[in-house]
Amino acid sequence: MTMKAFITGLQFLTRIRIANQTDWAPEEFGRSVKYFPLVGGVIGLILVAVNYLLDVYLPLLGVAIPPHVFATILAAMPILLTGGLHCDGFMDTMDGILSGRPSERMLEIMKDSRVGASGVTAFFLLFFFKWSILMDISPSLLPLALFTMPVLARLAMVIGITCFPYARPEGMGKAFANFANRKTLYWAICFTAVLIVPIGIRAIISAVPVLLLALLFARYSSRLLGGLTGDVYGAISELAEVLVLLTFSF
Repeated sequence: MTMKAFITGLQFLTRIRIANQTDWAPEEFGRSVKYFPLVGGVIGLILVAVNYLLDVYLPLLGVAIPPHVFATILAAMPILLTGGLHCDGFMDTMDGILSGRPSERMLEIMKDSRVGASGVTAFFLLFFFKWSILMDISPSLLPLALFTMPVLARLAMVIGITCFPYARPEGMGKAFANFANRKTLYWAICFTAVLIVPIGIRAIISAVPVLLLALLFARYSSRLLGGLTGDVYGAISELAEVLVLLTFSF
């Protein structure tokens, strides 16, 4: 059951397919939440491997990757690995909370499959900011940042899922919220610590602003919407990734 829950989380949060899974029971979604940081670890390992390929292996073959192309590939890889799942959530969330409408209308806007100007503009700024930070991070620290980033971002999602109510009477995210609890959060924190503590003090320090961001943004969104949604979980993840990179850049 443990491995099945991990695979459920991995195959829902990423485009990685290692099993032909047809059973997507709500209980299984809830059990998978504790493993979100481990899913982030899988994403982080892939990002580190891509960084090695671009920064070490290809130059040995005489292929030099221009810095701006290098940063663009690294910024795009998480989107490719997740199928843009969290990016979609970020844009929908920005469309809703920046609309200035009542909470019921905000939720309707976020549920609309079309993306508005606020969402597109916010995502462009977010991607450009991430690209700029990747250009500035020291090459010696970049692999550590790339691994830490998705791990802490998924922990931030777990905080939103387990510590705040769900805003809608139904929805994909409600399955996570209904079957995850504070014990889920404690397990997620333990998995995160196992992954990032060996990396060193920079990774540990970067966890502090990420935790504050998750709590503050989730609280702000919950006040506006009457709770959180799956889109807000994705927005928290995207914002947390940028914050981790920003911490490493300092």
